[in-house]
Amino acid sequence: MTMKTLASSLAVALSLSIAATFAQAQPASVDATAPAATEAVQLQQIRNATVKITYGDTTFLVDPMLAKKGTYPGFEGTYRSNLRNPLVDLPMSEKEVLAGIDAVIVTHTHLDHWDDAAQELLPKDIPLFVQNLADALMIRGQGFTNVRVLSRAEFNGVTLSQVGGQHGTDEMYAVAELATALGEAMGVVFQSPGYDTLYLVGDTIWRDEVDMALEDYGPQIVLINAGYAMMNGFDGSIIMGKEDVLRASQAAPDATIVATHMDAINHMALTREELREYVQEQGIADRVEIPEDGATLNF
Repeated sequence: MTMKTLASSLAVALSLSIAATFAQAQPASVDATAPAATEAVQLQQIRNATVKITYGDTTFLVDPMLAKKGTYPGFEGTYRSNLRNPLVDLPMSEKEVLAGIDAVIVTHTHLDHWDDAAQELLPKDIPLFVQNLADALMIRGQGFTNVRVLSRAEFNGVTLSQVGGQHGTDEMYAVAELATALGEAMGVVFQSPGYDTLYLVGDTIWRDEVDMALEDYGPQIVLINAGYAMMNGFDGSIIMGKEDVLRASQAAPDATIVATHMDAINHMALTREELREYVQEQGIADRVEIPEDGATLNF
């Protein structure tokens, strides 16, 4: 997907009728005096940034990219753009990916987080949480009828809270066309009494918002998009990398760090193998999970 296409898609979404009604989730709070976690949170790595997160009987599918290997061209202007995406097939059938899900969370609408295959396969009436009105309008325009703009909401006993970030460096956002293409992306905190708190950081570099979320929510699980995706001609990355995994382990010393968004898209410059070597060298391997596609973690 080119930067021009991304910008065009956003313009189309904004031109839709803002008068459309949305199924809006109601804010809810989590009791700060809730007992320590006694129930298991389950996290299944699907592929890329696509994960399933389960609290009790409620399962969220996050950032579904469900196309077959090589369906899409590489992202223009990025590292290894000659490669086609995704780089690998799903570790299971699409039916298995969608089995048992109660809601979908789309942190932003870039192709590697919300693709054509997901739009075709998901039920059009499934509850679907997005970061802002522009994304909600776009996804409603794709036929989905139960789209909810997330700020802080309760769903089946799980409180979801949006956390901000920035999908690239200040230098990148100083270029108007690139800033439009990168757009916005959210993180999400999951809370439920009796369960560990999970912070899904999302597509962001390390920012004050990340520090604030770690301090305010005190998550026991921190899920980091750690593939270090690179743009041609710019230093740094548009998401986190190995140094951020180390920083998270230091900023949240009691949390388990989970690395996702790796080994599946052309512009990812950090592999699971390289990250495993790094966390071993840094002495934090016992606190960092780097699941292969299809693997399930229980907390």
